[in-house]
Amino acid sequence: MSRNPTSSCSPAEAWAALAPVLAGQPRVRLSKDAGRSYPQKHERNLTDVLPSVPAAVRIFGKDGTCAAIFLDFDSGVAGQDWVQADVRAVQTWLHSVGARWIEDYSPNGGRHVYIPLAQRVTFSEARDLVEALGTRYRTLDKTPHQNLLHGCMRTPGSAHKRGGHQQLAMSLSMAYDIARRPNSSAVWTAMTKDLAAEIRAARALRQEESFTPSIPNAPAIDQPAGRMSRAMQVLAQTGLYDINQYASDSNARQAVILSAAAAGLELIDVERRMLQGTWPGLASFYARYAARHRLPSLRRDWMNALSYLSKNKTDNDPNNSVRRSPTSQPPTQAAAVKGSSSNSNPDAEHRFIRTWRNALRIREVNYQESRTGMARRMVLRALGEAAHMTASRFIEFGVRSIAVATGLDHTTVGLHLRELRVEKDPLVTLVEEARGTKGDLYMLTVPEELRAAAEDVRWQKGKLHALRPVFRELGLPAAFVYEALEQSPAMPTSEIVRFTRLSRSAVHEALEVLTAWNLVARDAGRAWSVVTATSLRQLAEQFGVLEAVAAQVQRYRQDRIIWREWLAKNVTTVAELLSPGEDYPWELFDAPPDEWSLSDMAFRQPA
Repeated sequence: MSRNPTSSCSPAEAWAALAPVLAGQPRVRLSKDAGRSYPQKHERNLTDVLPSVPAAVRIFGKDGTCAAIFLDFDSGVAGQDWVQADVRAVQTWLHSVGARWIEDYSPNGGRHVYIPLAQRVTFSEARDLVEALGTRYRTLDKTPHQNLLHGCMRTPGSAHKRGGHQQLAMSLSMAYDIARRPNSSAVWTAMTKDLAAEIRAARALRQEESFTPSIPNAPAIDQPAGRMSRAMQVLAQTGLYDINQYASDSNARQAVILSAAAAGLELIDVERRMLQGTWPGLASFYARYAARHRLPSLRRDWMNALSYLSKNKTDNDPNNSVRRSPTSQPPTQAAAVKGSSSNSNPDAEHRFIRTWRNALRIREVNYQESRTGMARRMVLRALGEAAHMTASRFIEFGVRSIAVATGLDHTTVGLHLRELRVEKDPLVTLVEEARGTKGDLYMLTVPEELRAAAEDVRWQKGKLHALRPVFRELGLPAAFVYEALEQSPAMPTSEIVRFTRLSRSAVHEALEVLTAWNLVARDAGRAWSVVTATSLRQLAEQFGVLEAVAAQVQRYRQDRIIWREWLAKNVTTVAELLSPGEDYPWELFDAPPDEWSLSDMAFRQPA
């Protein structure tokens, strides 16, 4: 009972009427690359104004539930004829169970069917139903309902990557009536009952498959005491688990709660992560209860976890998990050079470093807005931050350490360092090349041509930051704009452009990204300032960036183990260490130094 394309409404009208009702939460992701991707950093608040670029609404809410089932029939799988046959078949089935639906079609022949629900359903329930339907209909794309964090879809009115828009296959008045009078819980029960065999088959198939975490190709990480295991954090975020390990959502949620309690989190920390959408997977496990009963259920689970831990105490004393401070001065190879400096006077060194920061501020105009220029600026910031941490203008951290601090690959960092040190009047000087387990020894340098200007300018307030984890997701321009606003009470856009050395268009886009995540706000006088109540760390956790940083740190630690094993087998004398032969594996060198806790640097950021 497929409907003919009879809608005469405009795309803007369809969007304004239906997108806010169908969305699982009032958020939308924009595609700035003509529909090829919908990255998280381009997520915005959902309004009734039609975006000018392809836009997809979030399917699931912060509580891990959805308000509608989104069925995406893809013409790229088997062609338009097969899509139309599948859509007719699914509509016949929907009619047989008493369901009402909304349909639209794409310029490329794909079709969407939306099934609004009066009672929201959990991520697991929605995924089971869509995967079951996927066994019946070949062209149905199941992936939007298989990803709690990133599942999204274009709704009626949205622009299409090939031009045109999603067009309703019915009148707007009929579609709006269905959206405002959604399918009852009885209809949902009839749908799941009719699909019971397919749902069991889908679950059995998942049980046979090996479980794949949400972050592909990431190594297993041994978490220190005081932090939840990476597997539990992924489970709390995504709601995905190996059903061979946990028989039900209840078992999975209790595992998360037990892990959080064992890691030293407080109940209020877990509640905040659930309510703010940082852990929608865990929230979805409690969605089976009425809203007023969810937090009490969480508290009962929490007390059960504490009771279990008290009965099964281990020798893991949290006091033994104190990390080594990264503020101790690293060992050096150029003792004579460093001994002649004012390194014995930390205050004098910090004054020099702040003067160097002024020189960096002046010199940054030479680094254009290209990705290379911005990355080079970030490498210099990482060197400056390292200098502040050790109270010394001398830096002896390997390229992998700087890579963690900047979010770059270590080979890219090595390239930037080589280019920076051969510049005319460079800001960094190579004092001594790497040997053995020691990294290259660099010294911050204030060029003579900049010395007078750098000493006359007032020192910049606040800390110098490399790339804080959240900006791995939001981008380098956003990092520079946020840094500028941190150092000033309020700035108009024109002043931000001057301060950051970015183009006006780049600053506007960065401000748009930062505003979307409530990191900055504009006052009545049109001046921008930082929203201090928004935590960079919590946002990074929500994005899953902290796990990416941890994976990078672990990978580099493994590199260092390999490097030390090579040294133990191939270097027998000091002379060989200082003058390595042709078989010296330079590509393995510069792993993170033991003297600097990478984890502390990678995760250190304002609350």
